[in-house]
Amino acid sequence: MKKILFIAWMLAPHCLFAQLEIGLKGGLNFANVSGASSINSSNRSGFFFGVFLAPSGKGVLSSRHELEYSKQGYNFASGNNTGKVNLDYIILPQLMGINITKFVQIQLGAQMAFLINAKADSTNSGGSTGPYSSVMDYYNKFDYGFAAGAEIHPVSGLLIGARYNISLGKLYKDIQSGQMPSFTAADAKNNVVQIFAGWIFGNHSSKKK
Repeated sequence: MKKILFIAWMLAPHCLFAQLEIGLKGGLNFANVSGASSINSSNRSGFFFGVFLAPSGKGVLSSRHELEYSKQGYNFASGNNTGKVNLDYIILPQLMGINITKFVQIQLGAQMAFLINAKADSTNSGGSTGPYSSVMDYYNKFDYGFAAGAEIHPVSGLLIGARYNISLGKLYKDIQSGQMPSFTAADAKNNVVQIFAGWIFGNHSSKKK
């Protein structure tokens, strides 16, 4: 029920678009997982890129609707086995913007994500997938959580920013501990820091003057 309500909120219209700003953005991911002390997880770098829509205007509050492809994951060390996990997501952030000045915007909101690919590379050449025939079968395909960050707009159109994405949903399905391979952790959740740059097309030049 919690997931259904979360999706309904995400898909609800937050504003009517009389005018739109359309933008492109991309940058680096610094990803890890929380709740995974059993596998000694550590940061793994990746990248992301996407598009966004925002209503243009001069108010203090605004909104942002984004569509992103995100490549993330983590490194792990479990016993004598070490390796890396690569995860590919389509992410849909829905954010509220607080315009401090015409140069600075604080962003807060929620996001949902859909896992489209997963791969685990390990020093264990056996690479057993346990009860499943594919690594992908261990994962929950749907994820959800919150996002917070900031952008600066030094010149018309250009944006530079950083964001922290924290997941509320578990990365892995509920599986008996004896059947989970070395790269998994029952309570693991995604955590990603993004550093990015982009360009806004539209009416940004007339915004918040």
